[in-house]
Amino acid sequence: MKRFLCLFLSLFSVTAMAQHDKPYVSSKFAQLEQLLPTPNNYRTGSGAPGHEYWQQKADYKIKVALDEKKHILTGAETITYYNYSPDNLKYLWVQIDQNRFKKGSDAFETRNTRLNDGPNFGMINLVVGQASEWGCKIKSVKDKSGKPMKYVINKTMMRIDLPQPLKAKGGNMTFSIEWEHKIVDAKKTNSRSGYEYFPKDGNYLYEIAQWFPRMCVYDDVNGWQHKQFLGNGEFALTFGDYEVAITAPADHIVGATGELQNAKKVLTSDQLNRLKKAASATSPVLIVDQKEVETKEKTKASGTKTWVFKAKNVRDFAWASSRKFIWDAMKVKVGNNDIWAMSYYPKEGNPLWGKYSTQVVAHTLRTYSKYTFDYPYPVAVSVHGPIFGMEYPMICFNGGRPRADGTVPARTRKAMISVIIHEVGHNYFPMIVNSDERQWTWMDEGLNSFLQFLSEKEIPLQSWAKADYPKTYPHRRGPAKNIVRYMRTDPTKIVPIMTNSESIPQFGNNAYGKPATALNILREVVMGKELFDHAFKTYSQRWYFKHPKPADFFRTMEDASGVDLDWFWRGWFYSTLPVDMSIDNVKAFAFSESGKTVEAPAGGLKHKAFANKKFNGLRERLSKGFGLRLTDKEMAMLKPGKYYYSVKVKNIGGNIMPLFIQANFVDGSKQLVKVPAEIFRKSPNQVYKGLIFDKPVKSFQLDPNEMTADIDTKNNTFPRAKKGSKFKELKEKKEKSNK
Repeated sequence: MKRFLCLFLSLFSVTAMAQHDKPYVSSKFAQLEQLLPTPNNYRTGSGAPGHEYWQQKADYKIKVALDEKKHILTGAETITYYNYSPDNLKYLWVQIDQNRFKKGSDAFETRNTRLNDGPNFGMINLVVGQASEWGCKIKSVKDKSGKPMKYVINKTMMRIDLPQPLKAKGGNMTFSIEWEHKIVDAKKTNSRSGYEYFPKDGNYLYEIAQWFPRMCVYDDVNGWQHKQFLGNGEFALTFGDYEVAITAPADHIVGATGELQNAKKVLTSDQLNRLKKAASATSPVLIVDQKEVETKEKTKASGTKTWVFKAKNVRDFAWASSRKFIWDAMKVKVGNNDIWAMSYYPKEGNPLWGKYSTQVVAHTLRTYSKYTFDYPYPVAVSVHGPIFGMEYPMICFNGGRPRADGTVPARTRKAMISVIIHEVGHNYFPMIVNSDERQWTWMDEGLNSFLQFLSEKEIPLQSWAKADYPKTYPHRRGPAKNIVRYMRTDPTKIVPIMTNSESIPQFGNNAYGKPATALNILREVVMGKELFDHAFKTYSQRWYFKHPKPADFFRTMEDASGVDLDWFWRGWFYSTLPVDMSIDNVKAFAFSESGKTVEAPAGGLKHKAFANKKFNGLRERLSKGFGLRLTDKEMAMLKPGKYYYSVKVKNIGGNIMPLFIQANFVDGSKQLVKVPAEIFRKSPNQVYKGLIFDKPVKSFQLDPNEMTADIDTKNNTFPRAKKGSKFKELKEKKEKSNK
């Protein structure tokens, strides 16, 4: 009797371990306190900004002129910098991003170059670096009175030494910088801005970014964020208000961050009327049409116009200019805000861009706002040119161009729609939730790729997309199964998500794909949509127009959901271990009057028998011997007709995940059982899950819906699936691909 009771209790113990396993607290479930910074008055243990949280501000007034013949920008800016920190500042740091393209720059000198049998991009890049005439020329740095200020240029950074420290907690100062630089040829560099030449009509299209000296971030965690700009790690930037006057050729159309202030001076009366019409339209209205553009391409007017834009509370400013721009627009309602959705594109982008771009902009604003906060800016712009995908406040540069004959491959259409969603989505992360991209790429790219996936899921619901995507939209990043190939990589040859932006070998997989997948798994598998969505929205709104760090995200997701996720952050963000769970064995039991083996029909699992006669008087014996008082309902479970299973799951990959165990019954029905990840908390290498069913099981399967990114599904079934012939496998694979 005692022996049976021990067997009975161990069978149904969720975390029963093999005899050779010694109980211990798994380091995989240790808290992250030693890895995360200590909470303080600036950043709390809950993940919220503290009661003494502060951040700096920088306002800009800029005048810039575009020389189309020489491809040169000449600019002058006045910066007013506000010091709200508790520190007196003896110097200021300014980013000079164009020096990344300067001859001898770290970006050129540290690039790995492989030369094959013939010319390749690596060779061209080597030549371009040696012959470069790019880089920023600083003409002057002066204080408010016009007196020269001392400065030192260190590659892509410039330190301005102050004659007197800038006072803490409210001190401010105004200074000016004059500069110029040649605009890079976008096709010759892996750049985020530049120009494109169109040989058929002899015209240029400019997408201008990282174009002016701008303030580095000074914050409570790092002090000055002045890591050199090498290319991958993007930007850490300070919020401020901008007024920018852009002088361009007279027949150019200019799109930019912010709102156009002098439309009556730069637009024709017809264009103004169309813009007015677009304000109340439900579909895009052409402000500048293709016929008008084709006329300008041939005539090329002389003279210039100055376009003036203003933008409040933005961290950056970008713009685009060309006589080739077709321009369409409409307004979209987001919460209580009426937002301009706009697109600028050359005729080479049609018919694709005229049909989709502005509609995709509007769709992105609606879906992202649903999961975060209502889009607060007055405009969102998508521009088509040489840069395939890059983001700035209120404006982004996107690719996806039809063939020369105007036909649009499905792949091109999908790439264009996805990149617009992604780049417009960056308005939320990091343009508003202003993380440090120079340090943590995943905090903007990963979070944004996750929201892109949610937005893409709703594309088939949109009227403009139903013809092309009536049921589903093909997703690249987000679904767990899409990251499996990367997760199969040798863990010693990849790096954790929590790695500095410049040190990531597989950038797209690590900074975009893996964190997006992790968040999708967190939402779909670990937390559930309701808890996750509330916590994610809480994070978004807590750090709206602020500067969050990784700990603020981790802590907020736990604080707002009531779910301990340290094991998840440790596994997915701090390690490279994959998910690989295996059902190594199943023990099956059933009650039998005879005590003989219970034969399950139609090939079911064989069940070891408990003789039912041994249970006569069991209730009394349990009560007297062990003080256990079983109810009638509990006693009913100890009779023939109940089937008991101990499923042994081995954690081969090392990354902890919840278990999805599907029981495939003899009668053809199925039942999916979800087991929380905490089953591994005392035994991270293997566990035994006890299950009771009213009918016999034929087989078990782990993760049948591919929700956990398990890298080896061959060991997910028990009994193991029999291998067919190689010829049959290839035939089935070919038939599946042809469907």
